Amino acid sequence: MVTKAAKKKTDVAGDLSENNLPTEAELLKMPEADYMNERQLGFFRDRLRQMEQEILSNAGATTENLRETQFVPDPADRATIEEEHALELRTRDRERKLLKKVQQSIVRIDGGDYGWCEETGEPIGLRRLLARPTATLSLEAQERREMRQKMFGD
Repeated sequence: MVTKAAKKKTDVAGDLSENNLPTEAELLKMPEADYMNERQLGFFRDRLRQMEQEILSNAGATTENLRETQFVPDPADRATIEEEHALELRTRDRERKLLKKVQQSIVRIDGGDYGWCEETGEPIGLRRLLARPTATLSLEAQERREMRQKMFGD
């Protein structure tokens, strides 16, 4: 079994060139012993930075969109525009929360903790991280947490 301590790198902050980053398929073909090696960390750092830039770009577009005030005399049209703005603001609020998780994940990569379950110290798994790059719990730990929340309403 691969342990967190065995794989912790002293310097994972340096970026790999984009040409050297593995594809998703190459990532999944890597042996289990290579879990969270420099190439894998580089792949996820790149993916998280892309997510971060996309979220920041969306926020900027929303700001510009909301600045464009439209005077519409028809109350129904005005209500539609206001509802669209409210929906867009809710979406950006969710993205703001995601941005915080993305930035925390980048810090975890730099600290050598990325890819390891916060609760158990076990590997989270490449498939789970590909699906949710901000995951901090293994699938089993997440299921246990959700079960506790369901049982205790926490």
